[in-house]
Amino acid sequence: MMSLYLPDHARAQLEEMARAGYPLETCGLLIGMTRHDGSEVRRVAQARNLNQERAHDRYELDPQDFLQIDERARAEGFEVVGVWHSHPDHPAHPSETDRAGAWEGWAYVIVSVTSDGIAELRCWRLNSEQFVEEPIEPCPR
Repeated sequence: MMSLYLPDHARAQLEEMARAGYPLETCGLLIGMTRHDGSEVRRVAQARNLNQERAHDRYELDPQDFLQIDERARAEGFEVVGVWHSHPDHPAHPSETDRAGAWEGWAYVIVSVTSDGIAELRCWRLNSEQFVEEPIEPCPR
């Protein structure tokens, strides 16, 4: 089984960005390396959500931000290993829109956030047109 290896500092950053963006969806990329047993995150990066009409329940990751984040990751010897986004007032379960836009092989972290704070943080990976939940393991760094 594949896992997402997520250090505490990266998890804390994801939660803070989701809280700060509430009640709108926030999004970004997971930077790290692919392992034989999953993906190891070294850092997270926030990107702009270009979906202004439905920013409360949709995101469109800015392609310029993607390119800049990807370029920096490669310069550091890392790669984009996934995408993260928040679900304001909604469970951390992928929607059909999430599935339609997903790339196989990448980790997709969804952070459920409410006015009270973070409700849950879960990881999914697309496998033959279907999302499969993936465990999140702590990772030192």
